[in-house]
Amino acid sequence: MSKKVADLLVENLVNAGVKRLYAVTGDSLNPINDAVRRDGRIRWIHVRHEEAGAYAASMDAELDGIGCCMGSSGPGHVHLINGLYDANRSGNPVIAIASTINTDKLGTDNFQETNVVKLFDDCSIYCFMANTPQQAAHAFQTGIQHAIEKRGVAVVGLPGDVAAADAQEITTSHKNYYTSARLIPGKLEMEELAQVIDSHKKIMLFCGYGCKDAQGEVMQLSEKLQAPMGFSFRGKIFFDKSSNPFAVGLNGLLGNKSGFKAMQEADLLLLLGTDFPYSDFLPEKNTIIQIDDKPQRIGRRAKVDYGYAGKIKDTIEALLPMIEEKTDKDFLNEMRKLHEQQEEKYASYVKAKSSEKNIHPEFVAAVVDEVAADDAIFTVDTGMSAVWAARYLKGRRDRYLTGSFNHGSMANAMPMAIGAGLSRPDRQVIALCGDGGISMLLGDLMTISQYDIPVKIVVFNNRSLGMVKLEMNVAGYPDWQTDMENPDFAQVAQAMNIASWNVEQCENVEPTLKKAFAHKGPALINIFTDPEALAMPPKVSFEQVKGFATSMGKMMLNGQSAEVIDTAKSNLKYLRELF
Repeated sequence: MSKKVADLLVENLVNAGVKRLYAVTGDSLNPINDAVRRDGRIRWIHVRHEEAGAYAASMDAELDGIGCCMGSSGPGHVHLINGLYDANRSGNPVIAIASTINTDKLGTDNFQETNVVKLFDDCSIYCFMANTPQQAAHAFQTGIQHAIEKRGVAVVGLPGDVAAADAQEITTSHKNYYTSARLIPGKLEMEELAQVIDSHKKIMLFCGYGCKDAQGEVMQLSEKLQAPMGFSFRGKIFFDKSSNPFAVGLNGLLGNKSGFKAMQEADLLLLLGTDFPYSDFLPEKNTIIQIDDKPQRIGRRAKVDYGYAGKIKDTIEALLPMIEEKTDKDFLNEMRKLHEQQEEKYASYVKAKSSEKNIHPEFVAAVVDEVAADDAIFTVDTGMSAVWAARYLKGRRDRYLTGSFNHGSMANAMPMAIGAGLSRPDRQVIALCGDGGISMLLGDLMTISQYDIPVKIVVFNNRSLGMVKLEMNVAGYPDWQTDMENPDFAQVAQAMNIASWNVEQCENVEPTLKKAFAHKGPALINIFTDPEALAMPPKVSFEQVKGFATSMGKMMLNGQSAEVIDTAKSNLKYLRELF
């Protein structure tokens, strides 16, 4: 049997390190399905929705350096889009195959036809429609090379007849080549960087995901400068540890006062490997240095005074011998004291009493942090689940935390856990899901069941779109259409052969989580949390306070006094911080 284009694709994927692909087979994907079956080196994961497959492939890429997903014809293409947007914005190398109708039908508004290049152009760093076997061979190699080297999504459109055609011998390599080269600023730039640092007294480091491979070097820099260290949500899990004497917490919408204040009061702020998007929380009057291996990011969020292209590990290694050691700890001690006070407040919230089916979500997150393994991988839904994760999950020996932190999509945590569970079967994988998020892709619980992926799904079931409710309140709108009527998630999971528990009482949270986390297979814990629980950012404007009061007043005028009282009772601890 002659080698087909689909066989050549499988060969390229294997050579690139792809171990599994996520797809719903059918139609134009069938030649690839058959090639994967015959080859036997790649595992086909049959997801229920292509969006879930794209998120899972993104996690493969985040943990292993490459991921793969596929979508068949128009509807399958469109279903991939959201997960691919997230992967591309997160810098995760994913190769996506958009199989499509036969070439003789293209351009005729045929059944299930899409314009692949137009459709995927905005969520990829490479997108090409392969209309011949020769073009396909070039596209496979070039697409994978782009995805890995440029860290993003590469999409190859592949008509079914091309996939089934005989492969053509061309000069394109079947392997992919990329290097892990050092990247540091030039000699004069390094001298300038050292001089600027030496000329300032109160220095703060703000660390993002780009510091992932430079944790030791960043710690050495903080120690040499006696600099408080803040971090973005993506960088949090690497530095938010009890053993870190420089940590002062997060800034931004999910941050705390110490992280915000340290940034505002520093004479010099070093932004290290972060594309922190919340410009309103960044300072405007102090000196700012930004270092990033993607120089196009420098200066697009903050008023940067000095920008340098470099990998954080390489740059700090070169910088440390060039700078003077600082001994004044006053600024560090002041910010650390404020951080410890904030941590004590968060701890006090955990101890507050909960009524039936109104368990404080802070308590749930704190218990998850306590009973989870030291090398657990956490995936977090966008929304209030992310708030509780930001405030209560801590880094330990080798923990990892991820979510839709750049794209901000709902429903990401569970499908990300699919990819994490398959990539790291030896580690505990915990998905923190909102009820709104888990509902959107509920069918892919069956994917977890079918492949016996031992992920633990914690559902914060507050029967509402909690973050949307808060957004409406601070903008002066009474919340409307944010309540949710949910199924019994535990029964749904049970029907899919997943071990499950409902938790309605505070005293049952810890023993149930321990039992579920110890379970060998997949497990779901449906916890009824307080729907009125809110969380205030570190900086609250007068307009937001005014908006919150306005929305509460409108609700009372509309006969919702009981709900206003419940909100006040549930959040008195936070509301006190406003005044």
